[in-house]
Amino acid sequence: MENFWDWVLIVTGALLVLVEVALGGFAGFDLVLIGSAFIIGGVAGIVIKSPAIGFVIAAVLCVLYIGAGRRLVRKRMQTKPMPSNADALIGMKGMVLQRIAPHAPGQVRVRDETWRASLAAGVDQPLENGTEVTVTAVEGVTLQVR
Repeated sequence: MENFWDWVLIVTGALLVLVEVALGGFAGFDLVLIGSAFIIGGVAGIVIKSPAIGFVIAAVLCVLYIGAGRRLVRKRMQTKPMPSNADALIGMKGMVLQRIAPHAPGQVRVRDETWRASLAAGVDQPLENGTEVTVTAVEGVTLQVR
């Protein structure tokens, strides 16, 4: 019975880890790390034969994680929004394949793909074949270029 509280830490830690894994990381990996701190504290208490030391180790690890490690873990797990589909083309360079004039769309090649293109607002001179352009906007499947 002397290891009872150490086993409470170990089982509680394991349950926290299981809850996090079973629910798909809803707590942002916090429960895994806090549960791991409980498990480490419980094992340390069994090895040292002192439940009080096990609780102190678990508490110190939890405080260290919450105070310092949590920010680092959140920062590493955070994904940056990435534009997808045609919106990812904005700002990219392309090459005119078919002349583009006011009121006369043409074609450009951007990232090895051929796109319908028209002149961006403020551009009134035609763009000839071979001219390098920059995509400024996307309207449907037509790129606006300058």
